[in-house]
Amino acid sequence: MNYLKNVIAFSLLLTIIVAIASSCGRKKSSNVIIAPKPEVVKPSAPVRMSEYTHSDNVEWLGKTYKVEVIRSVADSLPMVKDDQGMKYFDNMIRVKVIRPDGTEFFNRLFSKAAFKDYIDDNTRNHGVLLGVVLDKAEGDNLILGASVGSPDILSDEYIPLLITISRMGNVSIARDSHLDSEEPQDADSDI
Repeated sequence: MNYLKNVIAFSLLLTIIVAIASSCGRKKSSNVIIAPKPEVVKPSAPVRMSEYTHSDNVEWLGKTYKVEVIRSVADSLPMVKDDQGMKYFDNMIRVKVIRPDGTEFFNRLFSKAAFKDYIDDNTRNHGVLLGVVLDKAEGDNLILGASVGSPDILSDEYIPLLITISRMGNVSIARDSHLDSEEPQDADSDI
């Protein structure tokens, strides 16, 4: 009987040792999930902004004119770099004003260089021509809003400008210091 007690004690001791050994090998489960930080992959090629065409009808000089704005990527212009060294293509924007009979009254291609006197050095060196949009017809003039600024899609840094087209087809540019574009400032230069 002693023998049987020893075998049972030995078996029980062996079971306890196996249980302890196997529990030491298990990892405690946790609700904390550790994932590696995602890498921000910057494109290796220069970034192009999307191209677009937009047109608006406007009552001007007693008739309905069509103002067409076409933005295209300017491969021929120097690229710009942002603060992180990312390269961007600049843009060119064609503005057309079409008479009610379908003939062209105005057709001009704008680049950032047209606005060089109205933008600061940082914008001149690191910004692109972002867009042009019809603002309003006022008296003998068509007034368009333009912007030159950071090409980064997440940025809201830009300089607002005004392009005024007279009934004679003359163009003047001014920096827009009003949010509602009511009164152009420094609109003394004809280009």
